[in-house]
Amino acid sequence: MSHSKNPISKLGFESLADRLRNSLSCNEEKNDNKPDFRELDLGSPVSPLRTRTSGLSSTTTTTTTTTTTTTSSSSSSSGPISGRNVSYSAPRKSDSSHSGELSGSVESSPTARGLKPGHGRSDSGTSHPLIYSGGSSVTSPAVNALPTGNICPSGKIVKTGMASKPTRTDVVGSGTGNYGHGSIMRGGASPKSGGVSGAVDGSVGQSVSSRGLMVGGETVKRGILRNDPEELKRIGNENYKKGNFAEALNLYDKAIAISPGNAALHCNRAAALIGLKRLGEAVRECEEAIRLDPSYVRAHQRLGSLLLSLGQVENARSHFFSLGHKPDQPELLKLQAVEKHISKCAGARRLGDWTSTLKEAEAATASGAVASPQLFACRAEAYLKLHQLEDAELCLSKVGKHEPSAAACQSKSFGMLSEAYIFFVQAQIEMALGRFENALTAIERAAQIDPRSAEVSVLLKNVRLVGRARARGNDLFKSERYTEASAAYGEGLTRDSSNSVLYCNRAACWYKLEQWEKSLDDCNQALLIQPNYTKALLRRAASNAKLERWAEAVRDYEVLRRELPYDNEVAESLFHAQVALKKSRGEDVHNMKFGGEVELVFGLEQFRAAISSSGASVVHFKAASSLQCKQISPFLDTLCTKFPSISFLKVDVEESPAIATAENVRTVPTFKIYKNGSRMKEIICPSPEVLESSVRHYSI
Repeated sequence: MSHSKNPISKLGFESLADRLRNSLSCNEEKNDNKPDFRELDLGSPVSPLRTRTSGLSSTTTTTTTTTTTTTSSSSSSSGPISGRNVSYSAPRKSDSSHSGELSGSVESSPTARGLKPGHGRSDSGTSHPLIYSGGSSVTSPAVNALPTGNICPSGKIVKTGMASKPTRTDVVGSGTGNYGHGSIMRGGASPKSGGVSGAVDGSVGQSVSSRGLMVGGETVKRGILRNDPEELKRIGNENYKKGNFAEALNLYDKAIAISPGNAALHCNRAAALIGLKRLGEAVRECEEAIRLDPSYVRAHQRLGSLLLSLGQVENARSHFFSLGHKPDQPELLKLQAVEKHISKCAGARRLGDWTSTLKEAEAATASGAVASPQLFACRAEAYLKLHQLEDAELCLSKVGKHEPSAAACQSKSFGMLSEAYIFFVQAQIEMALGRFENALTAIERAAQIDPRSAEVSVLLKNVRLVGRARARGNDLFKSERYTEASAAYGEGLTRDSSNSVLYCNRAACWYKLEQWEKSLDDCNQALLIQPNYTKALLRRAASNAKLERWAEAVRDYEVLRRELPYDNEVAESLFHAQVALKKSRGEDVHNMKFGGEVELVFGLEQFRAAISSSGASVVHFKAASSLQCKQISPFLDTLCTKFPSISFLKVDVEESPAIATAENVRTVPTFKIYKNGSRMKEIICPSPEVLESSVRHYSI
């Protein structure tokens, strides 16, 4: 079995099924395959803010005109027949005679399977010999009779020393083909004069099937794709090997519609589904193939590889070692590595060692369980416990939505049924984000799947109690009973210490009770859990302002301005905090005003008075005739809104040449930044990004 090793990054967020497809690909050389919103008054916690293929089957009846008459019905015809006496190699041992089935790195070589020769599968239940594309083998003995209508794979007549007619071109159905000596009748029947029908190569090349003739890979009999599942399978295999998975799947579907009991078709369909990253469906197709044929080793091996990639090590092991077989060495080592890391991960999780839990879960993924929903959920849970909520959300998003197979529904992860564990983790993350209704829905779903899990039962009880505590706290806050409301939120926190919403809501209570330090502490706890929690940042900034910690207040408001650039309340709060900070440093701020429009300056005295006022001033030297000035002028209006503590001025150098001369302005657009009458910086023809960066630097 060929095995592709793809290193996984720390988080392993690359396309999962791409790697899985590499490990399960066809190999021709092998025989395998709602949170609270910010309130307008910055206080309320409840008001709103914002493979390989083998020979194809055919049923043939061949009648020779000499002393030997042979009638056979098989899933595969014999190999090419020459004009000489032909001896056939002994049949190889194989797991099946599913002719034309896809091989890939997840199965081991047919020679290692040790199944009885001639073991076959068909809707009729008839046993048929197996033919490999790499070499002809049949169960029938060598024949000495030379069929009159002999055809070689190349379409040419083998010279045997006897006289032969020149090759001629016959027309069959809608196509043409070169035939050797003899005739080929519609439907594959041979004339009495002798002919060959049903010579099929299951992989690539010229072939003649019982339903029509293939020459150079082109169909030459009308209606063949509608009626012959083996021909559909063969063409599907060719499309699969070219990476045309959707077309291959379509062909397998058509074949299955004709022959639903063909296990090889379902196994091939699973390979195409893997290529299309539809892993859940692929598992079910392998399970269906095994249901149809419990001794189908290749399907067991492919299913084992799929289940290992999905992290279901126990189920994977049972299929790998089914029927007395075992996986090849690379696959066995992968299985053992995944088992080891999952075991260590489970142990660390039981001890509450979340750093080790995260490390082992990542290692299990990197070792081969590249598409395991439970391992991604485990990593999400570890990130949550380590107060990295964004990473937790990202990991959980990788779980995806899929319909679990029957085996997956019964497998366990970390002491509970695997599917229940995913909802268990989702409920915890929804709680941390304040989406209580979503959390309750998720944990109730987990309880339905695994009602016996103690962890699920405890979390279900806590989610319900925390939700009630939060609702009761909100009602008390609306009634202005802030002390009782804070106690209600605190009760919820005793059951969920990682709930940023409860911390933020209790901070609002402390703020209303003028207990600024407590409000600040709870805001810090909320931001530790959820760093981008805008509402908690607003409350912390307001609490810092109440404590006259102006530098901290300005820092928080500046972050909020970047997040909410057009929020006038935040802009005004930042302005007043900046003014207070300047006053605390002893700076003159008596002329500072909040906001306003860009001021037009015409006279030299007006200009000097404007740049001498307290704070920073940004002057745009422009000319009405300049295209660049016209392009950047609207951006200055935007900066005026974003930085209300700065004065923005415009000077037309053509209308006010005295100012341009005094300031030595020779090129437009030119921007100059002044502070208390002194020039701090000059920028000529800047980009909007450079201009905004400079303005922000002097905004304090």
